[in-house]
Amino acid sequence: MTSVAVLGTGLLGTAIATRLLEQGLNVHVWNRDPSRIVSLVEKGATAIDDLGQAAKNNSILITVLRDGAATASVIGTIGDLQSSTVIPMGTMGVEESRKLATQVANQGGQYLEAPVLGSKPQALNGSLLVMAGGEEHVFEEHRALLSHLCQEPQLVGPVGSGAATKLALNQLIASLTHSFSLSLQLIQRAGVPVETFMAILRPSALYTPTFDKKLQRMLDHSYADPNFSTALLRKDLRLFLEEATTAGLQDQGLSGLLSLLEQAKGTELDEQDYCALHELTVLR
Repeated sequence: MTSVAVLGTGLLGTAIATRLLEQGLNVHVWNRDPSRIVSLVEKGATAIDDLGQAAKNNSILITVLRDGAATASVIGTIGDLQSSTVIPMGTMGVEESRKLATQVANQGGQYLEAPVLGSKPQALNGSLLVMAGGEEHVFEEHRALLSHLCQEPQLVGPVGSGAATKLALNQLIASLTHSFSLSLQLIQRAGVPVETFMAILRPSALYTPTFDKKLQRMLDHSYADPNFSTALLRKDLRLFLEEATTAGLQDQGLSGLLSLLEQAKGTELDEQDYCALHELTVLR
């Protein structure tokens, strides 16, 4: 039986570990806060009490941590990776991922970045979108594992390409949410019924399903129980802007959006669903 460690059991990490348990894998779990793994242990996972033992007991180490720095720190704590494969599934910068790949190699392991698009519901039903970056033979070696989480995992290129693809997609999350919020704000102030607007929008080439996914939350100003928070969206947009600068791209429009998201810092919006951005698109 394949033995997998899931390091980081927040919302997404817990869902990934749960899915792998349900698929019959032997799953070990770790979190800085041990209380965050109790529910998984009750479902049959094995707690990792000593990170130094993680690679000895598992040939695959999936990390679902907040950022590249946290991931590098946790992997560094393990020490000798003993040929285990490190598969980070969280979002990080392109250069962060490349540096982590070098770190993993120096620690004696293999590396396959595999950031995912989707959150708890998609992880639980195996419909995440996986964009892997790394060597083809490493990807093929772990395709079966990734297929537990994704119907068609994609190898998009060498290390760094998966990270870039994920940042490009998360930039769209921020931009689409922002533009939809502004449109809603305007039509409501003009007295246009929201359903009239949506009836025109839905059959058009401008429509994307995320608009309906977030519409009721925005209308109700209800952003509790997030699958992806405003704080994480801001973090990922900042990473995208850093990569855009490196690539020589024009970023003025997105810089303004990042400044807008900065207004959520220190407020209840930060840990709420990212479409709480809707509260920021009105002049106060």
